[in-house]
Amino acid sequence: MGRIVIVGGGYAGFTVARELEKHLRRELRRGEVELVLVDPRPYMTYQPFLPEVVAGSVEARHAAVAHRRHLRRTRLVDGTVTRVDHADRSVVVRPRSGPEHRLPYDTVVVTAGAVTRVFPVPGVAEHAIGMKHVEEAVAIRDRLLTSFDRAASMPAGPERERLLTVTFVGGGFSGVEGFAELLSLAHDLLRLYPEIDASEVQFHLVERNARILPEVTERPGRWVVEQLERRGAHVHLGAGLDSAEGGVVRLTTGEEFASGLLVWTAGNAANPVVATHTDLPVDARGYVVVRPDLRVGTVEEPVEDAWAAGDGAAVPDLAVPRPGALTVPNAQHAVHQGRRLARNLVAVRRGRVTRPYRHGSLGVVATLGIGSGVFEYRRIVVRGALAWLMHRGYHVLAIPTWERKVRVLAVWLTAALFGRDVVSLTAVQRPRAAFVAGVPRADAPTAEVSTAVGHDGASTGAATGTTPDGPTTREAEPARVA
Repeated sequence: MGRIVIVGGGYAGFTVARELEKHLRRELRRGEVELVLVDPRPYMTYQPFLPEVVAGSVEARHAAVAHRRHLRRTRLVDGTVTRVDHADRSVVVRPRSGPEHRLPYDTVVVTAGAVTRVFPVPGVAEHAIGMKHVEEAVAIRDRLLTSFDRAASMPAGPERERLLTVTFVGGGFSGVEGFAELLSLAHDLLRLYPEIDASEVQFHLVERNARILPEVTERPGRWVVEQLERRGAHVHLGAGLDSAEGGVVRLTTGEEFASGLLVWTAGNAANPVVATHTDLPVDARGYVVVRPDLRVGTVEEPVEDAWAAGDGAAVPDLAVPRPGALTVPNAQHAVHQGRRLARNLVAVRRGRVTRPYRHGSLGVVATLGIGSGVFEYRRIVVRGALAWLMHRGYHVLAIPTWERKVRVLAVWLTAALFGRDVVSLTAVQRPRAAFVAGVPRADAPTAEVSTAVGHDGASTGAATGTTPDGPTTREAEPARVA
């Protein structure tokens, strides 16, 4: 049996596995080949929907596609690949539980993707949240909703100002879309919180370069800045984050302000497994070097039985006339690369000729909150509501599986009728708090406890029992949460 190991189950990896299941159906049925996908998460995250998850416009689970539901002929390994040793034809897997082990293969497909690029800025590790995974998007949304709840019952002062201040670092697509969507949510929340004035809500977008959205031309980029500032946001161009210690944001321009929510979206970096823990060829940035047909290596020096695609691969962009151009790391390329890689891999197995990857961009589109967006394709620029509809139309078609398309559409239709769901579920980050609050302490006297648990996990009610001094009735003590 020939074993094909896919490292990473993101856009490219998930697409490769689905396409191989389709094209190798007979071989899989006869046991001539085995597909193995290794990923620490049991789902593929559709990252273009994370800004809408942040805003509550898309349910968190709908932005994730379950591997086990849609990859029926692929063996799924719940773990992380820590090293790829192609000379030995094996990968080292660190499972969620148990010791590391080697997993041998005949062919490897590296689709490990990229990781968030983080600089050693003081305070970032302690206070910032990324926006690359569903869990992070949900945490950002819940943090804002909880801040509004807390600020509404506070008197004016520094703590209230801090809770109502949001800072995003990074002006690429991920940062701008997340920033704009969260700003849109905050404006909607003001109608529900009469205690909070719009002037108290402060949103800051920090970008080290002189412009945001490098994927679009300068004029649409300026228009986006104008739109954000018109909605009350502060866009700091040519400014870097100098420190975030103590929850106080200090910029390289000298500006300083306390921020209750700090989101880091300052670009991507090569996955460490690919950059430093493999004998496959990598470029100066740590990305796997691939040929135009997505086989690892160069035209002169190919690496047999090794393929790569997605954000962690340096894929030549044949649609761009500039020599040495590489495809940009986005979902559009990752999905199309996954399809081409799978078809080329099957072609090699069957003695056919491979085809180079070539995909002309369909344009770039960004959401800027409900009813606003920007789209650019060559010299065509669309702004406003039409661009927002184009964004939604494109991505509901692009997200894998009809099941996910229908679920996302259903949420959008429901929101159009009833508005966003603004319930904060911050308590899910401490799921045992309410239960532990009701457990009697070991050092407490024997008592029969009647407990009612409130929304915040605290216990209320009275406890009656017998002490050495006789029967007593006492008010329940404040809950102690583990």
